[in-house]
Amino acid sequence: MITYQILNMDHAKQLHEVDRSEYIDLIYEVSEQGLVEHKQDHECANWGQGQLEEMQDRYIYELQQGGMAYGAFDGTRLVGFGVLAHQFRGKEQNQLQLDLMYVSRAYRRQGIGTRILAFLSEEARMRGAQSLYISSTETRSAVSFYQSQGSEVTGEVDEELYAKEPKDIHMVKELDR
Repeated sequence: MITYQILNMDHAKQLHEVDRSEYIDLIYEVSEQGLVEHKQDHECANWGQGQLEEMQDRYIYELQQGGMAYGAFDGTRLVGFGVLAHQFRGKEQNQLQLDLMYVSRAYRRQGIGTRILAFLSEEARMRGAQSLYISSTETRSAVSFYQSQGSEVTGEVDEELYAKEPKDIHMVKELDR
């Protein structure tokens, strides 16, 4: 049975339990005409040590600054998590960023990501945000997931986040008031 809870600093040491690996058959890039598809045929491996350390650092930084994290567990094993960043963004300073979001390969398509995103969306709304800013990996699985949850490619790209991840698909999810 999958259980959910708000995560704390101590959970940073469990992030390695999430298996981010996936087969990638299609990626997107944004053009003036919208999303352009590019066929792929490769396996994306699980975290390398450097990637894991960078993710743990981002996780800890956001929690220290007032962001929050929510996770899914199978027993004591972390199988999915998302991080809501602390900093308001956008021209109107009314967006909060979904900073990290991963569900283990064996647990995908079971509603875990939907539940995590719904919780973080509600938290962002309660903090005063009107939308979530999502810098999604360009894979079909990630972009399709966020689109299925009501996200759309943004017309107002956050320059700081774009500079960090220019290949990502930058999206916005409006939050119901």
